[in-house]
Amino acid sequence: MGGRKLEKIKQNPFVKKVGFNRIVLCCVLLLMYGLFCALTGGSFAGMNRIMSALNYAYFLGFLSLGVTFVIATGQIDFSIGPVMFCCALMSGYTLTTHGISMPVAFLISILVGFAFGLFNGYLVAYWSVPSFITSMASMNIAKGLASVYTKTQSVSWPQAADPDNGWFRNLVRYNGFPVGLVILLVVAVICAIILNKTRIGRYILCLGSNKEAVRLSGVDVKKWEMLAFIICGVLVGMGAIFYVSAYTTVQPGYGDQYNNEAIAGCVMGGTSMAGGLASISGTIIGVFIIALLQEGILALGFTKDYQLIITGVIVIVAVFSDVLARRRKN
Repeated sequence: MGGRKLEKIKQNPFVKKVGFNRIVLCCVLLLMYGLFCALTGGSFAGMNRIMSALNYAYFLGFLSLGVTFVIATGQIDFSIGPVMFCCALMSGYTLTTHGISMPVAFLISILVGFAFGLFNGYLVAYWSVPSFITSMASMNIAKGLASVYTKTQSVSWPQAADPDNGWFRNLVRYNGFPVGLVILLVVAVICAIILNKTRIGRYILCLGSNKEAVRLSGVDVKKWEMLAFIICGVLVGMGAIFYVSAYTTVQPGYGDQYNNEAIAGCVMGGTSMAGGLASISGTIIGVFIIALLQEGILALGFTKDYQLIITGVIVIVAVFSDVLARRRKN
């Protein structure tokens, strides 16, 4: 009886248009916010907490958007977190040591991300190296390269008070307005258009559905598969810019913890780990849930370790739900 009611709800015109999964995720987001407000005596409702959660969502959002393209092809990338730190460290060290301009530093960050995306994509697409192995290797390369380049030193980007370069902090917040949220949503819309309205997106999704059938139809599957990794790398480089805009100091050897969080936001949002199905809007909502969860756990006085446990559970539940949905469809 319950199953029939659920199917009836899913067939509702409004629900079908918006997406049942997106509606559920929005409800989860609102319930989490209400729960944290209640458990903290209302202090969680303050703007400081909201802005802190958004700061976390900005860079994580770029990571999740990037890995959405990769997972849509049926592949995976576990190097996005360390690569983001590598982008931030190499561009930041060049900025503070060699006195380059801030726009050039941003360009270096994006180019480093592009290089890692090209490297991963080329090995996976043209040399048939499993993406799991490739991304694990890239993760170690990114950590080592950043440490060597910065001489194992942490890098601190300019503060807002810096008369020459402090302006880049406005990318996150300007006079209390969350500029970073607007930029993230604009980029998400662009990603959604690419994935759903262009030939690039159609081929990327088709690769995840049936790569061999796409190849037999005469499509250069290697090119499109590599392109998914390149898009991911560019977005990771952009994520590094927003990370340093919010948190200033970057240390070598870190970034692993953001891999699972980015993938969790992506899979929770409706992107299938088997490939062929992806949702940019769902990814963004999933990222907000992860960011709110992180801030809520800190507000309750728990350590970051608790978030890691919950994120791991979220990934398992999301993947298990995807497996069940595919079995029912088959």
